Amino acid sequence: MTAPRPVSLFLCGDVMTGRGIDQILPHPGQPQLAESVARSALDYVRLAERVAGPIRRPVDFAYVWGDALAELGRERPDLRIVNLETSITTSAHPWPGKAVHYRMHPANAGCLAAAAIDCCTLANNHVLDWGLLGLTETVDTLHRTGIHAAGAGRNLTAAAAPAILPVPGKGRVLVYSCATADSGVPSGWAAGPATGGIWRLGDLSAGTGDALAGRILAEKQPGDLVVLSIHWGGNWGFAIPEEARHFARGLVESGGVDLVHGHSSHHVKGIEIHRGRPILYGCGDFLNDYEGIGGYDAFGSGFSFMYFPVLDAAGGTLLSFTLIPTEIRGFQVRHAGPAAADWLFNTLTRESLPLGTTVARDGGGGFRLSWR
Repeated sequence: MTAPRPVSLFLCGDVMTGRGIDQILPHPGQPQLAESVARSALDYVRLAERVAGPIRRPVDFAYVWGDALAELGRERPDLRIVNLETSITTSAHPWPGKAVHYRMHPANAGCLAAAAIDCCTLANNHVLDWGLLGLTETVDTLHRTGIHAAGAGRNLTAAAAPAILPVPGKGRVLVYSCATADSGVPSGWAAGPATGGIWRLGDLSAGTGDALAGRILAEKQPGDLVVLSIHWGGNWGFAIPEEARHFARGLVESGGVDLVHGHSSHHVKGIEIHRGRPILYGCGDFLNDYEGIGGYDAFGSGFSFMYFPVLDAAGGTLLSFTLIPTEIRGFQVRHAGPAAADWLFNTLTRESLPLGTTVARDGGGGFRLSWR
């Protein structure tokens, strides 16, 4: 029997380093906003300070990752993949008719390099907040920073192309990134044959799934692992639509996808292991500037996980899965306090049990996932 060749990943939910967070970094952009509730990104800094206390300015690029850096150093994943939910741009032209616009100054992209991020998925409902020029600047900035991008580009071919991430001695990981309309992506954001945008799926039907699986299988080579990062569903609510389960399971069953990395919900959702492949239905918000905005305590706003799945490079099956509970304090990722850790444990247990998975504390502050 061939010994497993483990490939370890770091995944998380939405990473939003724009707006208020951009203002505390070394090179803040213009703070003006086109929002009905706030006219300056500094308003979000002040809201957070009411809860967390004074936040020094400027912070260094590593600041926002807080305790996550020590965990990344301890786990030493082969690859680090995040969903970047902000535009990296100096554009002064927000997308018309949109209520919220996120942007980070390109000179602050060092905050992503500070965590040695390998790949940013971009198919989401904020990467075009500052128009096509903002999207182009985002992709170009990531490339200059040495970070792979997937899910957006100058045309559909570029947006649908995977980020190809080599893992020395273990093969490659292909990262695809797409989004659905129900995550708040405007129809005008869909990339076309000759127009820039993101890879926007029309629906989650069997036909869409079959077409997606066919595309992936045509590009996947023996020994490759495939991560499908998908921005889907609304911001709040634990229920997982049946069409989403059928869609994700079908992609696994096709043999094309080895891990479904779902996000969009501002809170964590259940995890399913189907045919030995993880399906993360919602990873929650890993980093944002929402501190001080009340009304969503029942959803554990600001609580999330660092997801560390280990897959077998030879066959794609899941070997182990560690989760580190986190919370956002002072625009920084911190280890979850006792109340946050309990909430995350109870919520993940409740939401995952019907999906066939259970979670246990590992005695060191982390959780271990088990599955049938």
